Amino acid sequence: MKTLDTDQDVIRYIKGQHQHIKALMEAVQSSRGQARVQAFFELRRLMAVHETAEEEIIHPATRRVLEGGEAIIDARLAEERAAKEALLVLEKLDVESPWFESKFAALQRDVLAHAESEENEELSALELHLEPEQLQRMRKAAEIAESLAPTRPHPGVESKAANLLVGPFAAMIDRTRDALGSRHHH
Repeated sequence: MKTLDTDQDVIRYIKGQHQHIKALMEAVQSSRGQARVQAFFELRRLMAVHETAEEEIIHPATRRVLEGGEAIIDARLAEERAAKEALLVLEKLDVESPWFESKFAALQRDVLAHAESEENEELSALELHLEPEQLQRMRKAAEIAESLAPTRPHPGVESKAANLLVGPFAAMIDRTRDALGSRHHH
């Protein structure tokens, strides 16, 4: 799975995940039966880990570097929560049913719009404000966050700040923050 080139930064990494999510959504749309069940499972798993990276790594950086970042993040968190709630509804439906089809189509539309907003508002700003090596360190942090992510998205646990900040992970995030220079006000 980890076939990423090592100097890939967090911007490319997140955009790559958006492409992967898009492809899985198309796979859900175009498949039937067990293949659809499997594609939908993969999609939920990827959305859970992707969201963890956004909430632990991307949003906090946006809040630091972007004027008006708070409002942008609030909008993204609301979208993420809506997507999780939609997934919970979809999980209970038969993947072959017309209800699944129509609800899934709505989710697909919303998630793609969310990804686009994130790329245009957050990622482009991070690219402008941060050094390449900071963006590379953030990618490593995102991978670690994802390795500890839940395999299913849970609505209501969107953290405005990191909620994984315990144990070795906390120490790693602190080091990343030091490296990103966010400690100078302490």
